[in-house]
Amino acid sequence: MNKYEVIIYWSDEDDAFIAEVPELPGCMADGATYQEALSNAEVVIQEWIETAKELGRPIPEPKRRRLVFA
Repeated sequence: MNKYEVIIYWSDEDDAFIAEVPELPGCMADGATYQEALSNAEVVIQEWIETAKELGRPIPEPKRRRLVFA
C-alpha cells in the first residue's frame, strides 16, 4: 500500500468530510464520517494509480511526510 499524505476536513457546503490527496492531482473522496472519508480515500488512491498506469502517466512517489487530520 502506498503512503500518500491525506488531508481530511469538514465541508459545510458538502455536508461531509472531504479527504484530499495533494500529491495526486484531482484525487479526492468524501464521506459522512471521518473514517468513511479516509476509507474512501484509500480506494480512490488505488483507482488513481491504476488509471495513471493504464494511461502511461507518471505516478508520484509518496513523500511519506505524515497523515494530516484537520
